[in-house]
Amino acid sequence: MSEINPDPQAVMVDLQNSLTDAERADFEKQLSEKNLQLASCSDADPMARVRLQLDIAEILIWLERKGEAWSLARTAFDAAMQHEEWQDAVEACNVLYQTGQVGSIPALGMGVWLAVTFPVAHELTFAMLDHVVTETPGHADGAALAAVTTRYVIDLRADDAAHQDWSLLANDLIARVALRHSNVQSQQALDAWMDKLGLRDPQVFLPRLGLVVNAIVGDSWWFDRNELRDKLPD
Repeated sequence: MSEINPDPQAVMVDLQNSLTDAERADFEKQLSEKNLQLASCSDADPMARVRLQLDIAEILIWLERKGEAWSLARTAFDAAMQHEEWQDAVEACNVLYQTGQVGSIPALGMGVWLAVTFPVAHELTFAMLDHVVTETPGHADGAALAAVTTRYVIDLRADDAAHQDWSLLANDLIARVALRHSNVQSQQALDAWMDKLGLRDPQVFLPRLGLVVNAIVGDSWWFDRNELRDKLPD
């Protein structure tokens, strides 16, 4: 795990400390309402339950109750995986990452694997890959691989209405990574940098991203990747 900071709290902005009393009271009210909804949620709609659990976990993070948030999001993740709801599973990994617990970095890696492997919404996939950029030291290639994958995913999944705006975001992310990685400051230098790192061909950069994900997760996988590959849509 040489390219990933093992402590997400070291780089995440702790916005919870900036809550005003009124904001905290509002989150407490939301938490109470969501808990009531969860208590009355029918077992016949398991994914509605999962989404309520994730809503509650996000509120708990704001209230600095991150251990509780982890437990709830972990339960939601297991249910989403059981029902093969890949989008919700990645949402759960996103929340688990934000809890800043011991397993948060492996959860990020697993979320990235699911988001890139399955047809998860490009917005969420971008967010997960952007977390990898945040967690990766500037000199390491992992951030470049994550950044260029955001553009690849957008090209594949974004519809015509969203493609231009999201492509600009991806291109900006690539440029920022190139600047911090190799002080790239021109289009010519950017082109040379991408060629040097093999960032043009997905058959080259996706397997390398896979190695980065393996390093992030280590021995902490919660699912069998080979088994899940058999569930990929045709």
